[in-house]
Amino acid sequence: MNSDSESPLLERSMQVRSKVALTVVALCYTPLVVAENKTDFPKERVAEFVFEKLDITSLPSAFRPKKEKGKRTFADYGFTAQSVSENEAIIEAPGGVSKLTIKVLGREPSGIYVCVAEPAQNGAETKTQSVVLLKRKDPNALLKGRASFREFAACPVIGESDSTADSYGGD
Repeated sequence: MNSDSESPLLERSMQVRSKVALTVVALCYTPLVVAENKTDFPKERVAEFVFEKLDITSLPSAFRPKKEKGKRTFADYGFTAQSVSENEAIIEAPGGVSKLTIKVLGREPSGIYVCVAEPAQNGAETKTQSVVLLKRKDPNALLKGRASFREFAACPVIGESDSTADSYGGD
């Protein structure tokens, strides 16, 4: 009789242990799933994505246009993509007054590292360039940029950088 009464108890104990183990596994992976969904950065055509989704008013002051009410993206300000490849976009201001080059340096769950550069008037040299980390709060938000202290050989800092340009999360 003792073995019959222990069997349902043993079975119930194993069910509880299985549920606890599954719950622990689910809780361990939930942050990874949420983080992946939150960033939602593309794996291909990243330069085009940056061109379309960047809030250019959040760039360091050396690269951003004068703020105008209701304008946030390159398209809003009338910038055009002169050329866009997988990891680089050459962008021209309205009237061809100035250009910007955006090179994708790295894509991570935390954001996209880009090199933003403004060529000198002669086009042979770079007037100013800086590494910028692009982030966004949710998949529908625009990318916000802030100067990064991370260094990349492909993008040495040239010219002045604006360390107060951290507008990620602020408007």
